[in-house]
Amino acid sequence: MTGIVAYCRPGFENDCAAELQDKTAALGIYGYCQTKPQQGFVVYRCQSEEAEHLAKKLILTELIFTRQFIVILAHVTELPQEDRVSAVQVALLDEDVQEAFAGVKPCGDIRVETPDTNDGKELSKFCRKFTVPLRQGLRKIDWLTAKESDRRPTIHAFFLSNQEVYIGFSYSFNQSPWLMGIPRLRSPSDAPSRSTLKLDEAFQVFVPEHEREERITSGMNAVDLGAAPGGWTYQLVRRGMMVQAVDNGPMAESLMETGQVKHIREDGFKYRPKKKNVTWLVCDMVEKPARVGELMTSWLIDGDCKEAIFNLKLPMKRRYAAVAEYLEQIKQTLVEQGRGRFELQAKQLYHDREEITVHIRWL
Repeated sequence: MTGIVAYCRPGFENDCAAELQDKTAALGIYGYCQTKPQQGFVVYRCQSEEAEHLAKKLILTELIFTRQFIVILAHVTELPQEDRVSAVQVALLDEDVQEAFAGVKPCGDIRVETPDTNDGKELSKFCRKFTVPLRQGLRKIDWLTAKESDRRPTIHAFFLSNQEVYIGFSYSFNQSPWLMGIPRLRSPSDAPSRSTLKLDEAFQVFVPEHEREERITSGMNAVDLGAAPGGWTYQLVRRGMMVQAVDNGPMAESLMETGQVKHIREDGFKYRPKKKNVTWLVCDMVEKPARVGELMTSWLIDGDCKEAIFNLKLPMKRRYAAVAEYLEQIKQTLVEQGRGRFELQAKQLYHDREEITVHIRWL
């Protein structure tokens, strides 16, 4: 029995597993999850043909708690230190693997990764050094193309230690563009708060690169509810937008000096713009998620914004079930009272903690 490995935030393994069980059952596949607290990944066990089906049909962008997932080709638990490459080659040359995944090889690229844990971070130097010899070794056994190709699947080496590794693959049309599913962002030295990285990451995750020039551009009008001291406003300003920053608290002077920010001292739950010319609504208020979801939905239904990005704080228990309930309520309201087709995405971003980030827009 093979399956998939889903990368997630440490501490959220049960939520990742609950979502996988829900989504795979909806696809008619009934496997089981193996988890350990704080390990930063979940193993979902199923048959090889079912795992390959999931690689195509389990849509990564629709998963909230999974950053990346790979179909397991092999699991090697005793890698010899003197020749790890040969051990990986042997595992991939196994007859059962070759037969079950004949259509996958050769892959077009390789990623050597670890869980997002302290132990994983200690392995990062080893992974960087190991990437080149592993790439060469996989080319010798025709599991990797001579030149990189983004049209072929990607092969992943997911190291749990320098002796244990999951070898797997993901399809190029259903994968994260980032190593380990984590965009590497630097916190700007002049940003008012580190929360700025949440919105920076959200724009990169939710808006495809080829659409950003049109959908996130200079001159647009934006509203930031609960803006102080301006971490999210900072991201809007740096993209050239004119921002209405709504908060009774003080805003960073550096933002006010740009001339792009109008500070409105008002309750974010009561404010509405006078003109319907707002493209982006963003919100990172610490409030009950149902209340925030209701507020964001009403802005969209009333035509007070075109797109919204907001955070929903998570409860302590049954987090996936609670999130599913919040999102279903938002969807139902938009369908019943809305203005047509819409897109809704939700993700626990790398820079999130006890929260998820949601994006909604009219199509």
